[in-house]
This record gives sequence, C-alpha cells and structure tokens, in this order.
Amino acid sequence: MLRGVILPHNKMKKGLLIKNIAELITCRGQAPKFGKAMNDLGIINNGAVVTEAGIIEAVGTEEILRKFEQADYEIIDAAGKCVLPGFIDSHNHFVFGGYRAEEFSWRLRGDTYMEIMERGGGIANSVRGTREASFEELKQLAQKRLDSMLAFGVTTVEGKSGYGLDKDTELKQLRVMKELSDHPVEIVPTFLGAHAVPAEYKGRSGEYIDFIINEVLPIVAKEKLAEFCDVFCEKGVFSVEESRKLLLAAQKLDLKSKLHADEIVQLGGAELAAELGAVSADHLLQISPKGIKMLAEKKVVATLLPATAFSLKEHYAPGRELIDSGAAVALATDFNPGSCFTESIPLVIALACLYMKLTPAETVTALTINAAAAVGKADKIGSIEQNKQADIIILDHPSYLYLPYHIGMSIVETVVKKGKIVWK
Repeated sequence: MLRGVILPHNKMKKGLLIKNIAELITCRGQAPKFGKAMNDLGIINNGAVVTEAGIIEAVGTEEILRKFEQADYEIIDAAGKCVLPGFIDSHNHFVFGGYRAEEFSWRLRGDTYMEIMERGGGIANSVRGTREASFEELKQLAQKRLDSMLAFGVTTVEGKSGYGLDKDTELKQLRVMKELSDHPVEIVPTFLGAHAVPAEYKGRSGEYIDFIINEVLPIVAKEKLAEFCDVFCEKGVFSVEESRKLLLAAQKLDLKSKLHADEIVQLGGAELAAELGAVSADHLLQISPKGIKMLAEKKVVATLLPATAFSLKEHYAPGRELIDSGAAVALATDFNPGSCFTESIPLVIALACLYMKLTPAETVTALTINAAAAVGKADKIGSIEQNKQADIIILDHPSYLYLPYHIGMSIVETVVKKGKIVWK
C-alpha cells in the first residue's frame, strides 16, 4: 500500500548514512552485465553506505564508518535488512488518458490483440482518450502513477509518448513528463510517435513516418523533450524499412534508438536494433536465433516484459536463452492501459524467475544496472558505487532472495532518491 511521499528532510546534516546492513547488493562492475556476469551482484555482508549531496561517498563493510563522524549524518540502521540499488523501470507508458477494461474482458473470451486493434480498440482507443485529456488531467494521472511506482521501489522510469499519434498530443505527453521532473521518480523520456498508424493515415504508414520525421521530430529535438526515439516495428504496423528510416533520422538529431521488436511476429526487429546500434530492443517474444546472436554481439540490451506476456496469455520471451548466449537482459513492466495495466515490480520479478527461468540474482541485475544501461544512465545510476547517484532501496527482509520468494508482494521498506528518504 502506498503510504506516501516523505517530504521533510534534515538539511542540517551532511548526508545519509546507512549502517548495519545485513546484505548490501552493490551491482558494481561492468555495465551492463552480459551473460553469466548477470549473477554477480557484488554482495557485501555487514555493509554500510555513506552519501553526501545526493552522491554515494563511500561503500563497504562497517569498517568504512571509522572515517566519518556519524553525528554529522542522518542515520538509517538497516540491521536485518537487505539494501540494493533503486529499481529502474526501463519500458513504461505512464502518460495516457482513458482506460480499456472492456478490452481486457474481450481478451479473456479469446479475442486476440490484433483482432481488437482491427475493430478500433487497442492503441487507437487510448489515442482517443489521450487526445481528449487536457494537459493538467494527464499530469495529475501521471503523477498518481509515479507515486505508485515509487512505492514499489522504482527510482527511475522510462516514459514513452505514443498515445497521441499527432503533433500536438505527442508533444503534450512529452511536456507532461518534463513538467513532472521534480517528482522523486526520475523520468527518462522517449518519443514513440510511431506506436501505431493513426486512423487519418490508415493504409499510408510510410506517409505517417514522413510526417513524424518532418513535422514532429525537429520540435522534440529542439525542445529536448526526449532522449530516445522508439518505433513499433511489427507486421501491420511499421516495417523494418520504415523503422530504419525513422530511427536514422532521429539519430541525426541526437536521439538514441529503441525498438519494440519481434513482439507478435518474427519480423527482424532485433536484427535491425543490432544493425543501428540501438540502446535496447524490447519485447522479443518472437526473436529469432539470429536476432539473439546479433543482440549479444552488438551489445544491445534485451529488455523483456514478462507481465505483458502474462496479461496477453502469450509465451514468454526467451530470457534464459538470451543470457546463455551472452546477451545483457533488462526487465521492465511495460505499464500501459491496454496490454499490460500494471506497474507491479513484484509481479515482474515473480514471472521472470518462475516462467522465464532467470535466477533471482539475474532478475535483480535486470532491474538495476542493466535497466540503467537500457535507459542510457548506467554511468550514473543502477549500482551502489562511489560517485554514483544515491538511489537506494531497503527491503524488509535480510536478503534479495525474498524478492521472488514473497510472490507478488512488495517488500520495499524505504526508498532513497539522491540521498534523501522519499518513501517509507
């Protein structure tokens, strides 16, 4: 249950000191972690962390505390607790208007995702709701969703546009994210104008891509509204050629590439991600053996979304095969109003371990340092190391092994963002 954001902060103290940590998960080392290295969590027993000005000053065993005058710091006694980096939700669609509960009931009776889209449901349904919503309405909805994510231990989230499919609404979604920059959950914005072909461009997907490139991308870049450009590379949506054209145009404007790839049909989205040097390729339920090999070789993060497969009653992406092939895997919720209406990190953890065959350690890596790499921030967040941002969560249990064990339940006790307690 969300207990609320903690606002007071002791400004008289130099920083925050967390001591007596039963198990300190640092996730230090190479970023992202590939293959077998995903099991290396850099665990320190009987650990301590010292932060100053929102940055991690020292990490180690209790011995490091000899260098610090504890009275100068706000202190958290983490006896019997596990401490780890804040979770990073690296694929999320939290700015939208309208809901699609009826469509969920249709899926329960056996209607497919593509059938629902063909009758005007799916993304098109959310486009109507988002276009009709005011800026302030979207902001209030998005803020409430960020509050919920914070309670699950999320300290950074990637937010996608994609429910406007026109210039004004796409920009409105991105500007809402910018307006929420003071929320404890840090937002990494992604422009996903090519999420679907809008009704006014039906049968003219190529023309819509040209519209995005000529009319929308330049404004997104000029106002610095996004760090990434994403595209739904899928049969019946945008072809490999159209996706390539858009992402190359975005790269020229300094927007890094992401792809919704090989979710419904094996189209070659993963191969395109590797070809273009994308930061991540996401979904990947239908990825080919060649796609797996290329992602590993080109060091593209494979962001997997098990709650979406769960919600759609589809088979899961081959997480075990990706890791065994030497790829770097991240996990995310894919929170959205249609195919995956959940921001539950505990559900993602349970599904990854139980059905995608990831180890608990790999799952933690996938939600921290590898997720940080998937949003281009691994030099700043995702691990508990000296000089990194102090984004930290404390569990109400002595080990990370309780994360999948307490199935579907959040065991996050305290959330620290930039060295300040923001949820407890």
